[in-house]
Amino acid sequence: MGRPATPTSRRPLQRASGIGLLALILALVAGTLAACGNTEPRNLIDSIRSGSVVLGTKFDQPGLGIRNPDKSVTGFDPSVSTYVVNHVADELGVDHPEIRWRETPSAQRETLIDNGEVDMIAATYSITAARAKEVAFAGPYLINYQGLLVREDDDTISSLSDLSAGKKLCSVTGSTPAQNVKSQLPSVQLQEYDSYSSCVEALRRGKVDALTTDEVILAGYANFFPGEFKLVGMSYLKDACVKDSLKKAGQPFSTEYYGIGMAKEYPEAVTAVNEALDAMMVTPPGGESPWDRALRDAIGNSTVDSMIARADAPDSQYKFTPDPGDLGFLDSPSTPCPPGLS
Repeated sequence: MGRPATPTSRRPLQRASGIGLLALILALVAGTLAACGNTEPRNLIDSIRSGSVVLGTKFDQPGLGIRNPDKSVTGFDPSVSTYVVNHVADELGVDHPEIRWRETPSAQRETLIDNGEVDMIAATYSITAARAKEVAFAGPYLINYQGLLVREDDDTISSLSDLSAGKKLCSVTGSTPAQNVKSQLPSVQLQEYDSYSSCVEALRRGKVDALTTDEVILAGYANFFPGEFKLVGMSYLKDACVKDSLKKAGQPFSTEYYGIGMAKEYPEAVTAVNEALDAMMVTPPGGESPWDRALRDAIGNSTVDSMIARADAPDSQYKFTPDPGDLGFLDSPSTPCPPGLS
């Protein structure tokens, strides 16, 4: 039999057990922090160099960004994002990175960027002065206008004025597009749903007569349901005062500039993305640009051709081709409303 262990002989074992316990605690803490995700904004360039990027987009908008049953993500916004990161990788002289997609609902976009959960977001993300205070924007990569979606066989609606006389207009609850129309046509019956997909289904079933939001979103639905819908353009019927700014008769409704949102801490990443967007829009001799091809795949040739023709018309107030890196529209002065105009 050996001698009973003395207190002195037990100390190395106790010390070793304490060190092991401390190491276990530190490992658990590190694992918990890792599970919570990065809390610092991500640098797109660093992520591309590391070989893996996280890109935000919509998962529920046909043509713009949709998650397929095989978990792939397709649409115009993912196509733009993929081209951008691969072009930046080529310029850096590194391999194209692995792309992981993250769904980015509109209300969460700034938070996801600030918390470092995505490298960048292209998700029908309109560039506004308020948002530009929180995140940096590359782009715009698309100029968009408010429009109407109606059934293909409905010949009673060919302009905004046809929405009067008791027509039912659908839009998302509290949306600006719906309120803009309501202010111009007080007699229209506004039906508000919780999502655009719900509005589309109501339109298919004849419960409403039209749906209004950004044209490119509507075009995505029309392309997704071929032969069922058509787009109708919208412009102000008369001079109107909207948010204390004068909107002249014939002016398009709510011009939107879609941009790519990123962290404000890395201006070099914004520059790189704008250069990639410029490259995407270059048209080779006798061909079409990658940007044009992606847009046509997303919303259809006929819709793109109509947008181009509208922009090229004499005295047109519409534009088609964006200018990446030019955010001058954020500082464009508005025309004050004259006295007495509501």
